[in-house]
Amino acid sequence: MLHTKIVKALFILSCLAISFGSFAQSAGRQFSLGFYKATADTNSFSYHSSQRDYMIQPEFQLPQEDSTKKRSWFHRKLFNEHLLQYSTADYDFYASFLPDLLIGNSSDNGTTWLNTRGVIAGGRLGKNFTFRTEFYENQGKFPEYIDRYGRQTMIVPGQGQWKDYSNGKAFDFAYSSALLSYKAGKFLDFQLGYDKNFIGDGYRSMLLSDNSFNYPFLKVIANVGRVQYTTMWAQFIDMKYPRASYDNGYRKKWGVFNYLDWNVSKKVTIGFFEAVIWQDSDSTGKRGFDMSYLNPIVFLRPVEFSVGSPDNALMGLNVKYAPSVNSTIYGQFLLDEFKFSEMTSGKGWWANKFGGQIGFRSNNIFKVPRLNVLTEVNAARPYTYSQRSTLNNYGHYNQPLAHPMGANFIEWVNIADYQYRRWFFKGELMVAKYGLDTAGINYGKDIFKSYNTRNEDYGNHIGQGLKTNLTYVQGSVAFLLNPKYNLRLELSVTGRREKNSLYDNKELIFQFGLRSSFRQLYYDF
Repeated sequence: MLHTKIVKALFILSCLAISFGSFAQSAGRQFSLGFYKATADTNSFSYHSSQRDYMIQPEFQLPQEDSTKKRSWFHRKLFNEHLLQYSTADYDFYASFLPDLLIGNSSDNGTTWLNTRGVIAGGRLGKNFTFRTEFYENQGKFPEYIDRYGRQTMIVPGQGQWKDYSNGKAFDFAYSSALLSYKAGKFLDFQLGYDKNFIGDGYRSMLLSDNSFNYPFLKVIANVGRVQYTTMWAQFIDMKYPRASYDNGYRKKWGVFNYLDWNVSKKVTIGFFEAVIWQDSDSTGKRGFDMSYLNPIVFLRPVEFSVGSPDNALMGLNVKYAPSVNSTIYGQFLLDEFKFSEMTSGKGWWANKFGGQIGFRSNNIFKVPRLNVLTEVNAARPYTYSQRSTLNNYGHYNQPLAHPMGANFIEWVNIADYQYRRWFFKGELMVAKYGLDTAGINYGKDIFKSYNTRNEDYGNHIGQGLKTNLTYVQGSVAFLLNPKYNLRLELSVTGRREKNSLYDNKELIFQFGLRSSFRQLYYDF
């Protein structure tokens, strides 16, 4: 059996980790709050915390080792270095094998396992050109709620489409990412990628999140003094709409995004966001990339209106205030569609579509080094991000481009993590309330349903429909083997409960494995 082989491999590696434990000292997982730095925590106004730079590979810092000790090649590669790494004045190169091997148990789905073999390679050519690529081949049997989600959507969350494996009991899937970056002088950066993007200072983003699968994009970033201006053009996949033909594959849609981030001071930052999503083709034929949106400094909403298109335009605001060097209060507001008269009437008009976020995070809280906390509230009104059809809604590959819960929800998420030498501890508590569709009625949570299928024009509110409460609790402990690519032994316990008047689903999940990479994968929904 495949998972039996994984258990044997994990046992051998566990013994190796214990035998080398005396040399160990920082920790990690896919997402560490300690990686975040506010503008107040830097010495430069040109640093912008609300955009994650995926060209920079995170690395956990370890206490200094005694330089007089001779380390073997095996010790250096396992605990401190990439498998391959070269560095000269003209170029850098690194490459590593990325295993993600898990064995566990779900109270609802029995034995669970994951067998991932990944590779990463990256480097620098000259002073201005950098590159990174990753590839993952995966087979896995997931906890029941993820398995159910995958069979409903035909995708593994954040990792694309799957095919049957192990007589239909597991998923087989593969995916890759790549990013090229060129710094053109002092002010401009160009990025060409097949990857994800994120805008915000929190754990979630209501504007643009790395929740969904990878997609191709071209990004231009301008840094001038305290201002950073970013324009991105991207292509997305719609899996819902019927294919025109098998040879053409899934239907496509396009997106353009503008984001201006202004460091008003070391404590205050304001960001302005706008986006337009449009379909690649319609009933009249192929539309393709719309040249109207090519100009990187144009205001998108007037252009969208002037061409008389059915395109999906969104606007947003990202703000933060840093009361101290290590602490940040942050928030977002996303506006999809509204009428001022309906907004002020308080009648719950369906097209008052907006969402928001407010949160607080702090590193080294209570002056305890590497103790980090985050708490935030996210919410979106019914039908936010949805459109007439999925060909121009705010989604990609059957997942939202913003929050994983879509719309018609309110969520409170709390995370804390602590690092001691090579040990890493992390806990999460998330509670949410949302309204599910029932009796064939679209109550506004599923952004892949047309808003034309709504039930009522007025009286809409967050939580309408089948009122459902979700509680998600997870605790994990990891022992870091190598900080370069986050190779670690990790044990986690997860409890999830989804309850409404029709069912009460409870699931308890235990997992242990050898993990690596800094990928951010969201299963807390």
